[in-house]
Amino acid sequence: MTIRTESRITIDNDVREVWAYLCDVGRWPEWAPTVLECRVRDGAALEPGARLDQRAKLILGLSRGRSQQVTLVEAPRYVAFAGPMGTSAARWGMELEPLDDKRTDATMWIEVDLGGVMRAVPGRVLKTRIQRVSDREMLAIKAAVDSAAREGAQP
Repeated sequence: MTIRTESRITIDNDVREVWAYLCDVGRWPEWAPTVLECRVRDGAALEPGARLDQRAKLILGLSRGRSQQVTLVEAPRYVAFAGPMGTSAARWGMELEPLDDKRTDATMWIEVDLGGVMRAVPGRVLKTRIQRVSDREMLAIKAAVDSAAREGAQP
């Protein structure tokens, strides 16, 4: 079974500024609640085939390493990744659409192919949890990029 969520928000900044913020993977801990640190492996460019190495939060203050593969980069509009979500295979990405020269429509989508012990969790329960987290992430991205625009700085 595959579940899919989408979160959409309008960001009050130019699409290129939003793109620059999203592609700065070292800043992902600012908006992704499970990410403690993130980098492109071996200092490579963010391009299809590159690997992102992350330190991810677990319960009780623990953490673990995880890796995602970059599957799509079409600047400044599309970026996508694939990697594990628990015992399941997952894919996620961002789509950016300029509304005008000062606003961007941003959509985050997540697809999870339920596998292993995650099959025991009712799909609607997991989908609700993923949706809640991605909605929070989008609000955090918007806050960071909008704040930078108000201050006249790079996000």
